[in-house]
Amino acid sequence: MKETNKRLKAVVAGGAGYIGSVVTKTLVEAGHTVTVLDDLSKGHRDAIHPDAAFVEGDISDPLAVQSACKNGVDVAMHFAAFIEVGESVLDPAKYYENNVLKAVQYCNNLRKSGVDKLVFSSTAAVYGNPETVPLTETAALKPVNPYGRTKLMIEEVLRDYDTAYAFRSVCLRYFNAGGAYGNCGEAHDPESHLIPLIFNAVLAGKRLKVFGTDYDTHDGSCVRDYIHVKDLAQAHLMAAEYLAAGNESNAFNLGSGDGFTVIEVINAVARVIGRKVLYDIVDRRPGDPASLVASHAKIKAALGWGDKLSSLDEIIKTAWKWKQEHPNAYGDK
Repeated sequence: MKETNKRLKAVVAGGAGYIGSVVTKTLVEAGHTVTVLDDLSKGHRDAIHPDAAFVEGDISDPLAVQSACKNGVDVAMHFAAFIEVGESVLDPAKYYENNVLKAVQYCNNLRKSGVDKLVFSSTAAVYGNPETVPLTETAALKPVNPYGRTKLMIEEVLRDYDTAYAFRSVCLRYFNAGGAYGNCGEAHDPESHLIPLIFNAVLAGKRLKVFGTDYDTHDGSCVRDYIHVKDLAQAHLMAAEYLAAGNESNAFNLGSGDGFTVIEVINAVARVIGRKVLYDIVDRRPGDPASLVASHAKIKAALGWGDKLSSLDEIIKTAWKWKQEHPNAYGDK
């Protein structure tokens, strides 16, 4: 693999959101120059790193992208997608417009601005219901919900753009991100991620909903692979440097290789924070696979990522600390 020690100029679309803000912080701390492009429809102005430039605008707006790229860009990133699986089933049009049409426009706007490298935020949902776990990147890509299909469509667009335009990309297929890093934590509206949902239920004195305990897993609840957001961000930094060094397009899983059921995560949260978690079993959500666990052997071999990943307890501890320090999240929404 070619390597670079160059100080990069990066545009981070969606850099006011959860993962985008942590990636921005990681890039800045590594000495790179970052411009955040965000329309603040989902993100928070206070989550933007103070040392990053900021352009408020939509990724489909040529002028906004041009403004974000005006000082030259080595690598762009894309975190500006909608991410709710259940909502994508109920309102697929919303997801195809934002996650597909606008993402294609973003790529076109980047190309017109002279940018030819992109780190793309993809998802484990591109695999659908896997036949075996842990999943490798050679597993069949058969998404079972519109959210996963929108991400796979952009992966295919990027492959075609590589062939036709030499527009290089790295697609990072996330499993379940969690935890907090510095001043950056989860503050989705509405919230749909398990660990912050458990916190919200505990703090409000309410009962959590567990969506199905009739899956083919050891306790009947869904199995997921959890990865600390700071570890996720480190992979983005390494992917950006990989592309900047002139390496070829690629796709990598980002997961820990360990799976935990919903019930196991609930019990882990209760243990770490010392609070009882009450919950009710309700029907399954549409489009939820029974088990998603990653192999990260490919990215470890290619980029050296994944040797020392944070534990589930560490994810919960940092997320709980952030929640206690930010009871009203960022306060702007």
